[in-house]
Formats: sequence, structure tokens, C-alpha cells
Amino acid sequence: MNNMKRWIAKLALAVAMALAMPTGAWAQTLDEAASQAARQYNAKVLSARTVQEGNKRVHVIKLLTKDGVVKTVRIPVRDN
Repeated sequence: MNNMKRWIAKLALAVAMALAMPTGAWAQTLDEAASQAARQYNAKVLSARTVQEGNKRVHVIKLLTKDGVVKTVRIPVRDN
């Protein structure tokens, strides 16, 4: 029974994380990711790069918001 509770907790966490991601959060190209992030946060792209994290690739987008705040957004790369 204890294993079932752990499994349900892990499933709930995975669902919560998926729901917390904005619609279309998975981008294929770096340009798509940068454009998407700029639109979502109404910001200017300062830099954009793709990094390897373990066995996954992530687009790292640095933004400057209209309020002058620098924000970094991480978007998983969608592999085909």
C-alpha cells in the first residue's frame, strides 16, 4: 500500500509539473523557443542557446522584461 501512495504522489507531481508549463512550452528550434518566450513574457531576447542536461537538450532564453527585469526561461527541446 505504501508503494501505491508513493506512485500516486509521483504521478500527481508529474501532472502538476506538466500543467504548470505554458501551452506550447515544448519548442523544436531555438528560434521558435526564443520567439515564444519573448511573446509570453512581453520581453526582449538578450540571448538564446541550447544546452545538454544529462540526456536531454534544453533551450535557455535570457529575456529583458518591460520592467527592466532579466529573466531566464528554460524550454525543453522537442525531439522528433
